[in-house]
This record gives sequence, structure tokens and C-alpha cells, in this order.
Amino acid sequence: MTVHRAALERIELVRGDITHEATDAIVNAANEGLRGGGGVDGAIHRAGGPAIMKECRKIGRCPTGTAVVTTGGRLKAKFVIHAVGPIYRDGESGEADLLRSAYRGGLQAAKERDLASVSFPSISTGVYGYPVEEAAEIALRTAADELSNAGSLKKVRFVLFDDRTLSAFSKAFDSLQAEAR
Repeated sequence: MTVHRAALERIELVRGDITHEATDAIVNAANEGLRGGGGVDGAIHRAGGPAIMKECRKIGRCPTGTAVVTTGGRLKAKFVIHAVGPIYRDGESGEADLLRSAYRGGLQAAKERDLASVSFPSISTGVYGYPVEEAAEIALRTAADELSNAGSLKKVRFVLFDDRTLSAFSKAFDSLQAEAR
């Protein structure tokens, strides 16, 4: 699939804390039970307050590779899109398709609500063990594909927690830019 240069111009990479983002929505690297947890998931629930968990309980579950939306609670972002990425096993168990589907679900949820901007973490690369170099390429290519289609979405930010993850995403982004030339 061809990467469109115009789509790449709407993608940003930053190092930071996703709970401080003021985009229309932030994406949570959630678990299937929408229970909150550690890492990004726990940080979003703590910062956003109990309103997020209240809505998660009403929703109940979110299968791997899909996404659901709740309020942003006390966050600057109006919405939290809970996307469930796969637990990495061996790279041969459909993980790439599930990760791609989780990112696509988050992007489509933003488009369905006519949002202009959304911030993503690096889904599945923490305790779920997905190799960050592979995950970065999937995340960025999926974002570029979705941004190539008509819709309200003008900006996709990847808010990456540490230098290692930012570096992996930067290398993958540079490769996509070279491909788009």
C-alpha cells in the first residue's frame, strides 16, 4: 500500500505523558476487561477520575483488536478511546493484524465522532511485550492509511513515554517518509 505524503504531514511524534494531551481524544492502551491497570491504562484512569471507569463498567468488555469510547473525565481531552492491542507471543499468532486493528479501531472511532485530533500511546509495547520497532511501523502505517481517507481527522499525535520508544517511532517514520518520496 502506498504511503501518501500529505497523510504523513498530519502525524506528529512527541515524547511525553499522554494524560496531559489537549487533543480531542486520547487513546488508552486498554485491556479486554476495561478494568484499568498499570502503565498508560492506570495513568489515564488516575488522571481522568472515576467517570471513565463508570463508563467502562457499563460497556463491560472490549475484544482484542477493537476500540470503545468513554468520556475524558477530568482530562483535557474530551474522550478516551480504549483500544485493546494483543499480547505478543511469537509474532506468528496474528499479533500484527490485531495490533493494526486496534489502531484502526481507535482512528475510526475518532472519525465517527468528527474529531479533528487524537493522541496515541505505543499500544502493546509495555507489559504486553510487542517489539517496539515492529509496533511502530504498524502504528504509523495504519495512521497514514486512515489519514489518506476523507474524514474530520487532521492530526494524529503519538505521545511516547521514553526515548527508546520515540527513537523506534522516529526511525519507522523516516522509513515511511522515504517510501512516500
